[in-house]
Amino acid sequence: MTTTEVRSPRMSLLLGSAVHVVAEHGLRGLTHRAVDRQAGLPEGSCSAYLRTREALVDGVTAYVAERVTANCHELADELAATSHDDAQAAATVTRAILRWVDEREILVTRLELTIQASREPRIAATMTALRQELVGVVAGILTTRGTAGAAAAAETLVASIDGILIGAMLRPPGQRKTFVRRAMDVLMAGLG
Repeated sequence: MTTTEVRSPRMSLLLGSAVHVVAEHGLRGLTHRAVDRQAGLPEGSCSAYLRTREALVDGVTAYVAERVTANCHELADELAATSHDDAQAAATVTRAILRWVDEREILVTRLELTIQASREPRIAATMTALRQELVGVVAGILTTRGTAGAAAAAETLVASIDGILIGAMLRPPGQRKTFVRRAMDVLMAGLG
């Protein structure tokens, strides 16, 4: 999951537009025609690249998984630079989560896909691999920092951060960052 697929500019435009459609209208609103309209391309453009709806959903799923994985690896690199300063590490994690909240469309689409994964094995395979990748990266960070029981702690930390992200999305835009900061303070205090 750590590799990023090389895409043509047109395919990147289509997948970015598909993410916007899902974020605004849910997976039920994801159609080739809606993606073409969002991308400002002639009708039929999306289906020329992603022939079926299944291919379109799979493409969006892979695209979102790659973006989320890249964000997580970026955070790991930032944390590697904090040495063993826990306060600096906590501040780095909070800043990363605030950036993710600003990427609302990717976040909302990821949440939509996570729910859909409970019903569709194809999506579940990608979303499960994404989750394992995220937990693995966090476990690596915790191991490097000398945390006992890093694997279990990583699973809990990823689940907690997902909950914070969901909580943030349920608030009006002007309240999201305040909520994230408060929630992360509580979470980090609980971790010691």
